[in-house]
Amino acid sequence: MAGSRHEEAAAPRVGVLALQGDFREHLAVLTALGAVAVPVRRPDELAGVSGLVIPGGESTVMDKLSRTFGMAEPLRAAVDAGLPVYGTCAGLIMLADRVVDGSAGQRTIGGLDVAVRRNAFGGQNESFETDLVVPVVGDGPVHAVFIRAPVVAEVGPLATAVGVLDDGRVVAVEQGNLLGTSFHPEVTGELRFHVRFLEKARAWSSR
Repeated sequence: MAGSRHEEAAAPRVGVLALQGDFREHLAVLTALGAVAVPVRRPDELAGVSGLVIPGGESTVMDKLSRTFGMAEPLRAAVDAGLPVYGTCAGLIMLADRVVDGSAGQRTIGGLDVAVRRNAFGGQNESFETDLVVPVVGDGPVHAVFIRAPVVAEVGPLATAVGVLDDGRVVAVEQGNLLGTSFHPEVTGELRFHVRFLEKARAWSSR
């Protein structure tokens, strides 16, 4: 048991929700960082990980598929239990407690005390890149790519804005073991958010 706990601390077993979206890119990044990264599609697979990434994609489709595959309630329970979760783009929407412009019947997993606005920067042809200052991941600018990205419209008292555009719009938030970004670090080679997520996963596995 001691050996397996040591191995878990060195190389945590983490999952990427693989119902829809760019989960393969996250699996590749996490594997490159030394984690045991596995796709998660079923509740039993979720139960076997020390952290979870919810990738970008279509938040409405992800919501429907999570309910279809019986994942919605296990995901909520995992977040409530403190499992480290990192959501990018649609993943941020899934973690938000509130969606100010959600489609009819759209639900989220919740956990982040924020309200988000979907496609806040426009459609695919309004995608853009910029550099951000995000002190919680270290010195040096974060090169961020926004693709049909949401924005954090409101930050509640339990959450903290950790990344802000020059115009004041919040695009990265953190709350305990939860981390969310409007942008896609997995496509730019920006590893520091995944490193921070893995630090949380290691702490969770060794608790």
